[in-house]
Amino acid sequence: MSQSSRQVQTQAQQQVQTLSPQQILVVKLLELPTLELEERIHAELLDNPALEEGKETGENVDEADDSFGSGDEETSGADFEEDLSLGDYRTEDDIPDYKLQENNRSMNEKPEEIPFSDSVSFYETLKEQLDMQELTPEEKQLGEYLIGSLDDDGLLRKSIDTLIDELAIYQGIYTTQEEVEHVLSVIQDFDPAGIGARSLQECLLLQIQRKENSPLKQIEYDIISRCCDEFTKKNKEKIIQKLGISEELYNAATAELTKLNPRPGSSLGEAMGKNLQQIIPDFIVETEDDGTITLNLNNRNVPELRLSREFTEMLDEHTHNRSNQSKESKDALMFLKQKVDAAQGFINAVKQRQHTLLSTMQAIIDLQHPFFQEGDESLLRPMILKDVAERAGLDISTVSRVSNSKYVQTNYGIYSLKFFFSDGYTTESGEELSVREIKRILKECVDNENKDKPYTDDELAEMLKTKGYPIARRTVAKYRQQLNIPVARLRR
Repeated sequence: MSQSSRQVQTQAQQQVQTLSPQQILVVKLLELPTLELEERIHAELLDNPALEEGKETGENVDEADDSFGSGDEETSGADFEEDLSLGDYRTEDDIPDYKLQENNRSMNEKPEEIPFSDSVSFYETLKEQLDMQELTPEEKQLGEYLIGSLDDDGLLRKSIDTLIDELAIYQGIYTTQEEVEHVLSVIQDFDPAGIGARSLQECLLLQIQRKENSPLKQIEYDIISRCCDEFTKKNKEKIIQKLGISEELYNAATAELTKLNPRPGSSLGEAMGKNLQQIIPDFIVETEDDGTITLNLNNRNVPELRLSREFTEMLDEHTHNRSNQSKESKDALMFLKQKVDAAQGFINAVKQRQHTLLSTMQAIIDLQHPFFQEGDESLLRPMILKDVAERAGLDISTVSRVSNSKYVQTNYGIYSLKFFFSDGYTTESGEELSVREIKRILKECVDNENKDKPYTDDELAEMLKTKGYPIARRTVAKYRQQLNIPVARLRR
């Protein structure tokens, strides 16, 4: 019998997205709310002498060529001299158009703003604990990003793989799963106990581990580690049978477990002022009596930017005296150009941020037009990130960043941009219903029920059907769970 072997060669192609420094800068500015943008601009003004604040008249600076960062590369000879033409930076007009002024009110009239608390923020509290750790600069960067990725309840719901991708694409930080998990374990040692957990189970286990040793500690740990699902459903019999413990021990352990905090971040926020941070709306949307809706960016405290005249004049002088330059003069020329490139790049990034924010908010207004006219939450239609992205001509990821930590001031109050997003439910007849509205009606039904005889999911489904929301029982169960409403037998 003859044997034959065959060698098979496979080739895999992997596409890696690499962002330029300018794109990374735009992404970072896009994520900042107005207050943090002000701080970022002031920091850049201090760091880059080629950038200054204010308006100019006469001969000024306009947009530069799109080739930013060329000063970082080694350049010599004729290419170097040609690249230093000041015409790339200087034109006759300079009108910083990124600062979109509010033109529908007098100069002295200012929109009302929500006062803020001077308490320490949620992020700052964890950042202080991070700074006390003996970590490398790279590990501290990872730690700051992980803290910023925590949800309001203090849990981390992004997967490690997602975090690694985000760090590489948006922060230019390339790391491994082991490194991320190491830094995460450091954060999980912070106060309050349970912070940085990736699930409710891990959150409770972290808190149990910090408790003093006692006869009940191991039983508490076993209940959560081996019977967490049964514990959340209060399935006493299954837990006793599975662990082989007495009812007395079970009752004593669960009495201790109920003292644990499933939302450690929320308690920290209440104690340290997280929920009382300054809220400055990024957008101002005003609805006139005739139904006209006006959108403006809230940029009153964001300074206008321009290239420094003194700096560009020095660059001009060095450029015109290129013959027989010494090495020191060429180094000075390179320094000047790098700073001017960086300054112009920052100005353009701010402009792009403002344009993207306006495009996104305008798309939200267009899609939720009835709400902005009436202020009735029941008029909010189902809307997801994809809807806004398609209307604004942007990527879904871009819309997601704009929507995060941004607020809009309307005639009816100040809302987070996330408030306007909700899934939709399509009936068999093709009618699209708002999940937000369905959940509101569902909660009303539960709130008004007889607690001695609470409604089952089937009964709730029938009630919703009579109110014009024909959804299945399993869908009712899903929405009930999302509202943290227990099953009927646990609501007695």
